[in-house]
Amino acid sequence: MERGEPLVVLTDVNKHYGDLHVLRNISTSVARGEVVVVIGPSGSGKSTFCRAINRLETIDSGTITIDGKRLPEEGAELAKLRADVGMVFQSFNLFAHKTVLENVTLGPMRVKGMSKKAATDRAMTLLERVGVANQAQKLPAQLSGGQQQRVAIARSLAMSPKLILMDEPTSALDPEMINEVLDVMVELAKEGMTMIVVTHEMGFARKAADRVLFMADGEIVEDQTPEKFFTAPSSDRAREFLAKILDR
Repeated sequence: MERGEPLVVLTDVNKHYGDLHVLRNISTSVARGEVVVVIGPSGSGKSTFCRAINRLETIDSGTITIDGKRLPEEGAELAKLRADVGMVFQSFNLFAHKTVLENVTLGPMRVKGMSKKAATDRAMTLLERVGVANQAQKLPAQLSGGQQQRVAIARSLAMSPKLILMDEPTSALDPEMINEVLDVMVELAKEGMTMIVVTHEMGFARKAADRVLFMADGEIVEDQTPEKFFTAPSSDRAREFLAKILDR
């Protein structure tokens, strides 16, 4: 599949939590090699949108396909899909009792059947790339939040995913650590990794996104280039949101 062909396609996706309609007829696609940033007020459905793409959240109706295949319901097929779709969360979700290196090698060895040596070599290359190779033998608790999140990104990359989903990857970090994680994300974007990123970091959206999806009340209200979205948003909701965010 060439860069530019749709990798992820959502068609008329709906999701309710009880009476709350959190995703309303969401239809969009993300091309291979594209970086899509999802922004919007709290409670707009951004995280649910992100988590539905690797079926951490089920949907009530509509379809989601990745690389032409519909999301499997469960079992081995779902595990295979999750190996193809990396996920980086707010909380780093690292195994506390395993070293940084073990955290990164576990998936490739267990899921992809890589030898310990091959997995270790790849892990060290990735840890080097995100700037924490010197921490490989430490436990996650011995690292700063920014370092832990960079390990989580390396762990995600270790599976050679087709796509990485990031759900507020910097929101649990102290301000001085945010940039070290954003720098890694910007590099990945430059290298052509397909990414869907839910974030409040407008600088990242401006710098690295190919497209901005603005969500409010469970709907995609705007789907624009960053340039157009930040300079001339077409909806009142987006204008209000940007006025609040950019005033800070």
